[in-house]
Amino acid sequence: MRRNLALLGGLFCGVLLGQQEAVAQIDFKAQVAPILEAQCVSCHGEERAAGKLSLNSKAGLLAGGKSGAAVVAGKPSESRLIQAIDMDPDNDGSMPPGGPQLPRAQRDLIRGWIAGGAVWPEGVTVASHAGHAPAGKLTPAAAIENEHTLVQEIHARITAQKPVDRATDASIKSYKVTIPGTVVSYSMVLIPAGEFVMGTPADERGRKPAEAPPHKVRVDGFWMQAHEVTWDEYRLFQFAQQSAETHADEAVDAISHPTRPYVEMSFGMGIHGYPAISMTQHAANKYAEWLSAKTGEFYRLPTEAEWEYACRAGSNDPYYFGEDPKDLGDYAWFAGNSQGKYQKVGTKKPNQWGLYDMLGNVQEWTLDQLTPLGTEAQTDPWVKSTKLYPQVTKGGSWADGPSGVRCGVRVGSEAAWKQQDPQLPKSIWYETDAQWLGFRLVRPLKVPSAEEMFAYWNSGVEK
Repeated sequence: MRRNLALLGGLFCGVLLGQQEAVAQIDFKAQVAPILEAQCVSCHGEERAAGKLSLNSKAGLLAGGKSGAAVVAGKPSESRLIQAIDMDPDNDGSMPPGGPQLPRAQRDLIRGWIAGGAVWPEGVTVASHAGHAPAGKLTPAAAIENEHTLVQEIHARITAQKPVDRATDASIKSYKVTIPGTVVSYSMVLIPAGEFVMGTPADERGRKPAEAPPHKVRVDGFWMQAHEVTWDEYRLFQFAQQSAETHADEAVDAISHPTRPYVEMSFGMGIHGYPAISMTQHAANKYAEWLSAKTGEFYRLPTEAEWEYACRAGSNDPYYFGEDPKDLGDYAWFAGNSQGKYQKVGTKKPNQWGLYDMLGNVQEWTLDQLTPLGTEAQTDPWVKSTKLYPQVTKGGSWADGPSGVRCGVRVGSEAAWKQQDPQLPKSIWYETDAQWLGFRLVRPLKVPSAEEMFAYWNSGVEK
């Protein structure tokens, strides 16, 4: 019995010694610093120390932030850094804010490093990850050339698909797509080619001058997402380069991704099943590029004409269900029923073509610059952007009254939508003050040229 106890004791000590040895072997520079670089220092670094916490140097780590010491050497459970990265991403105070949660292997490395004494060698600093450094203007000419090359590669990938895979058969009224490598899906609805009157008549209640004059527009057929892009979909792109799945596809990884957000971007309104919000038009365009590379299907933002045509679904009334706003609550989340926040997508009645939340819930980006409407008949018009503001958004939101969620409403983007953005220059990715702004994508029946793809995916930023 004693011999057995001795053997067990020896084994137990061996395990402990092995664990201590594993902890001691964690190399800060090689194993921990890259995690901080990719996940933390864009918000907690030398240029921007959120919460007065800087993790780019040993001095910053020891100083801690407004909430106290981030790391207690030898005591992972008492270290606020561990508490934050272990927290559910939906909770306030979780790091990274808004998720996704760091992979367990990365959290275990940080925990083991702290347990081993949080040794940070003298002279070692952590720089902000190049792919997520604060960005303002477009990249230099060399990077633009690289973007052209990337778009050509994505174009070749899309056109290499068999016709049946590209769903070029216009008899397909709707279909479902699961984003490769995930369980997240969305539905596409066929919008038939046709002609409609764009703009609103002079006697329409709530009509604004920018909605005139009414004029005929012909639109080619396309597929449109049945509901607005949700956080479930968008966060796959937003945090792609911080996930454990990066580098699985070089074309996908090469697409420019958003910088780490400064705050939890749902602002407490909900994530799973709720619409993504507060992205710039540029961010929506890059999501379209990313999704195209992921799926092998071409996606982009709708033009203003496509959006309004799809919203009206054959109706010339202020709302796609008629003229009377008393029925609005059956079809839309607006100021009268939203409880002051956005709601889950697809929970109201769709329009005649099967599209949900075209009015209300979140206002939606289009591809167009906001300019006066023309008077002559047009075919597939697109007003290409020549300046950063204003771009056209449509549909109104949860914060608007009945006159603000009509089919013909046009609202131009403005600099005030990112007023609270602390980044200088202002971020090309976030509209922090536009917590009612989202988007959905379309897929044309005909795959455009690589040059056209580049134009679609790279509008909406300063040239």
